[in-house]
This record gives sequence, C-alpha cells and structure tokens, in this order.
Amino acid sequence: MSVYDQLLSDLKDAMKARDKVKLDVIRGIKAQIMNAEVDNKGKKLTDEQVAAVVMREIKQEKESIEEFEKAGRTDLVDDQKAKLKIAEAYAPKQLSEDEVEKIVTETISQIHAESMADFGKVMGAIMPKVKGKADGSVINKLVKKQLQS
Repeated sequence: MSVYDQLLSDLKDAMKARDKVKLDVIRGIKAQIMNAEVDNKGKKLTDEQVAAVVMREIKQEKESIEEFEKAGRTDLVDDQKAKLKIAEAYAPKQLSEDEVEKIVTETISQIHAESMADFGKVMGAIMPKVKGKADGSVINKLVKKQLQS
C-alpha cells in the first residue's frame, strides 16, 4: 500500500474514531500533497514525492516545537509533539547516524574531498543518496566533522 493510500485509510479511521489531532495532521499532509500535485501540473505524485512532502511537514513540526519551547509555551509544545509523532508514522524509514556517517565517509573518499572548501561538493553528492532518509542537519554536522579532522 502506498503512503498516500495509507493516509486515506487512516483519514477514514480517524474520522470514525473522532480523533481530532490525527485528523488534523492527516488533513494537513493531504492538503500539502494536493498542492504539490497542482504544482506538478495535476499529475499524481510518486511515492518518493509524497515522502518528500511528509518530510517537509515533519520539519515544520520540529521547527514549531523549537519556537514554542523558546517562548515557554509548554502547552503548545505537547500538542506539536503529538502531531509530530503522527506525521512520523508516514515518513520513510530513517537511516541511523552510523549509516549516514558511513555514507559520508564513502562520499568524501569518492570525490577526494580534503577540506571545508569541498563542503558544497560533498553535500551535493550525498543529498541525492539519502533524500528523504536522513535529516539534512545531521548530514551537515557529520560532513563538517569529517572535513575538519
């Protein structure tokens, strides 16, 4: 079953269960997918494109949590964390930090990167390999760490 089909199925279940939080999250993701389809000239999105939409939604949830924590709004932090947990259920399986570090090491040796001057080349080579499977900030941190050592 595709991610989109799973979303539609869970949407129906959330409606029947009157689960407002889950319903809001799924409707939000579904709306983002529909907007992406409009941008894609009305063509259905591939599973990879749907995963990218879900990952964007997760990133927004994480940013909201950070902002609410800075503002001391613990009531909203708890709500956002609940929404984040629901959205993460639709995300592709994420690579562990060790797996990402292995990919970073391999890529650095493949393109013969030696210093921070090669940072952009390394990131450009890694991102297509891990698209949707790893957080960009983790990759960024690991690349900097290896290029600086």
